[in-house]
Amino acid sequence: MEKEITQLIHEFLEKLSVTIDTITIEHAEVHTLYAVSTRDSAMLIGQNGETLQALTFILRKIAEKRFGEAAGSFMVDVNGYNRRKLEDFQNKIRMLAERARVFKYDVELSPMNAYERMMVHALFTNDPEIATESQGEGKMRRVVLKYTSNKPQTTNNGHPTDKKVLSNLG
Repeated sequence: MEKEITQLIHEFLEKLSVTIDTITIEHAEVHTLYAVSTRDSAMLIGQNGETLQALTFILRKIAEKRFGEAAGSFMVDVNGYNRRKLEDFQNKIRMLAERARVFKYDVELSPMNAYERMMVHALFTNDPEIATESQGEGKMRRVVLKYTSNKPQTTNNGHPTDKKVLSNLG
């Protein structure tokens, strides 16, 4: 499947008159990354990566239609732009998680798209002190980094409860 998707990306970019040096495949935790090396990076990346995000979306939809829904689980990167952006994003999230650990409180992140939320959840999957939870709807959907170690249990209204009292009630 990777060969077919690489060919799809190559053909699509050629139709846009983009000169491609190489397309390499990298396997990340969550998806496959097709890293494009080109001299025409500014045209493909666009302002704040918006063009690259749209390009990835279109290529995913074409891949899903040609090869099946499972084929659409990949990202396109141009000259390492997404990699740098992802590393910066992960470093900021790790810093906020450290703040949650030090001060022992939950940290509510800014609204983010589905991909960014997925990356936050994946980042803390095996972290014993930080749990993640998505909250909100639509464009206001965000992730909350929840400090979990030695945290008192709470009821739905947020007030601490005594486990012994609750166990005696039932």
